[in-house]
Amino acid sequence: MPRRRSTQAPPPKLELRGRMERQSLRLLGATGGPNRRVRLRRPIRRDGQTLDAATQAMLALRDRLGYPAWHDQAVPQARATMRHEALVAAGRPIAVAAADDLQVDGATGPLPARLYRPGGARNPALTWQPAADRLPLLLFFHGGGFVLGDRDSHDAVCRVLCAAAGILVLSVEYRLAPEHPWPAAPDDGLAAWWWTVDHAAELGADPERLAIGGDSAGGNLSAVVAQEAVRGRGREDDVPPAAQLLLYPAVDFTRRYRSRDLFSRGFYLEDASMDWCEHLYLGVEGEPGAADREDPRVSPLLGELGGLPPALVVTAGFDPLRDQGEAYAAALVEAGTPAVCRRMPDLIHGFANTPGVGRRSREAMLEVASLLRGMLEIQPAVHAHGATAGAAASASPT
Repeated sequence: MPRRRSTQAPPPKLELRGRMERQSLRLLGATGGPNRRVRLRRPIRRDGQTLDAATQAMLALRDRLGYPAWHDQAVPQARATMRHEALVAAGRPIAVAAADDLQVDGATGPLPARLYRPGGARNPALTWQPAADRLPLLLFFHGGGFVLGDRDSHDAVCRVLCAAAGILVLSVEYRLAPEHPWPAAPDDGLAAWWWTVDHAAELGADPERLAIGGDSAGGNLSAVVAQEAVRGRGREDDVPPAAQLLLYPAVDFTRRYRSRDLFSRGFYLEDASMDWCEHLYLGVEGEPGAADREDPRVSPLLGELGGLPPALVVTAGFDPLRDQGEAYAAALVEAGTPAVCRRMPDLIHGFANTPGVGRRSREAMLEVASLLRGMLEIQPAVHAHGATAGAAASASPT
């Protein structure tokens, strides 16, 4: 049985400083309705794209407040900074029917988790209603460079996906570097997947519509776990994910892509911070104990990409990770795995955590939620059709 620690987890709360910073965003016009004007000097354009004005205002406020980059802080301070910024940008908590804290089994022990339950909300197009009592479930892994992040820092994105897609979302924390370097995170991710499969009925989930997803580092873990889950663990009741949701994933540590040079500074995810996280997670390349960057559990782009679950890969135009995420989607398609790649050209890395900043982040995540729900509605029918066709073929005379 799932081990619950509380019946209801309240939305994470901001301290006074954070509430004042959120008010500053309002004064800049970076929050609110469509008629609010954002007060800026000039638009930022790069690589044929124009940055969303509200996002630009948020970045300008970060500069004025003097937020340090991750790599300029000790790990505990960087974790606190990321959590604080995420809660500021999240806006008011999005209502869900319930958010329960529990524990799931990791590779070496229990992992903190939070289960979000929808309250009957439809998707933005109002095109569906739940067809059964058991809902689809998304197992979600947070981002943060394998060093930062937790359930609270990614509470907003999970609430958006839960409410807008009408699905269960199980957000699971995994062991972080430097205390637990690679392969602790993918080991925990795979263990959490099999725990979810084994407890789907108790969670109220449809076992045929279990998806996996995450953002940034969590997208990496989702891709890695999907590749491993299709191989199974030798049990008859093993099931692979029905779909993958990869939000601006890090999927290749073997090369440097053009987008990393284009957006290396000034767009939240800094180049030096990426190096800092990589070294804490994988070790310094060439030094004793460092992980092999070509291992598919480090760089899933180099793994076996055929026969994987359908993938929705979402990238941001002003993101250092943009090009490698799009390369992964292209490689999936080339290998015969169904994949949709959607670039949000005017947004930055981490936009899923900023529904309280302007309209575009919210609109983008509503689109993601609709696409994900559609995939989870279609996939069981595809499986059923394939099984029926296979049975008919086997019954036909030769």
